[in-house]
Amino acid sequence: MTTAPVHEFTDADPVVLPRGRARDAMWLAAAAIILALSLLAGLFIGDVSVPPQDILLDVLSRAPLLHIHSPLSAVDSAIVWQLRLPRVVLAALVGGTLALCGAAYQGIFRNPLADPYLLGVAAGAGLGATIAIVEVVNLTVLGVHALPLFAFCGALIAVGLAYGVGRSVGAGRSSTTLILGGVAVAAFLTAIQTFLQQRHTDQLAVIYNWILGSVATVGWSQVLTMLPYALVAMVVILIHGRLLDVMGLGDDAARGLGVRTGQVRLVVIGAVTIGTAAAVAVSGLIGFVGLIVPHFVRLLGIRSHRMLLPLSLMLGAAFLVLCDLLARTVVSPSELPIGVVTAIIGAPAFAVVLRTSRVHG
Repeated sequence: MTTAPVHEFTDADPVVLPRGRARDAMWLAAAAIILALSLLAGLFIGDVSVPPQDILLDVLSRAPLLHIHSPLSAVDSAIVWQLRLPRVVLAALVGGTLALCGAAYQGIFRNPLADPYLLGVAAGAGLGATIAIVEVVNLTVLGVHALPLFAFCGALIAVGLAYGVGRSVGAGRSSTTLILGGVAVAAFLTAIQTFLQQRHTDQLAVIYNWILGSVATVGWSQVLTMLPYALVAMVVILIHGRLLDVMGLGDDAARGLGVRTGQVRLVVIGAVTIGTAAAVAVSGLIGFVGLIVPHFVRLLGIRSHRMLLPLSLMLGAAFLVLCDLLARTVVSPSELPIGVVTAIIGAPAFAVVLRTSRVHG
């Protein structure tokens, strides 16, 4: 394992950490500040004007031993804590998960154009959601509504099929066969979804509304539904950061260094699938987050997945919180689908990234 070179320091600047570690700490701190500011902006700004200082005083009033009186009315308090805060937290959770999963896929497949929907997650979730909307609208299982449940299961099934197809061709060793398996499965599931849509044209508006994405909530239920799956995916992906760096050398080289590439690929794909499926289940299909955020992080000169993954997580969370803020304020009192906002911002941003970075296929 190599370490960053130690540079010379003056007597007046007795820095102990190597410069590389100090730079990493700086980037992590900057990302944390950006995320915190975006969360505060999402909490402070909305259709109903609630003074930010009143929100801060209300936060302090909930702390023990301070004895501060909250200036918020019961209605304003409900708006802040039961509507805005769950929505902001959900947006951060979805954005961070998608960006982290996109970075992991780009590493595991050594393909800078990979995104979290690469192996058919979008097609599987879309078909599952369509079935829930047109067939079993009122079904609830263990308190979970049919739509997120069917979308989650559809996404898992799609990736399972894609992996099975790819493994049957390349014995699980080739990234290319997995990607091609995902393309085939996605095309097949999309065809079934299109067939169902044509037979239920009266439900098209509901289906397209879900496809365009939203992090609107009516409380904390959606956050709590997604949270355990997202946490599992995040932990598994983050602890595989160094192995993703090794696998970037190629499967043969990685195996020569003792890495079980097939096992690592399966574990990372499983974690990405769980995280992406959970995000899609509660928010619909939100594009570009998992594609452009890791590219933006690489523009900062960061290549190691040990740093790329956590920075993508934090900046992806901040990005989607700010996109949701635009979605609910630009045409207020109406709302734009958040998928439209991410596409409007993401498409030209990705074009700029392609022009300013060297993309290796």
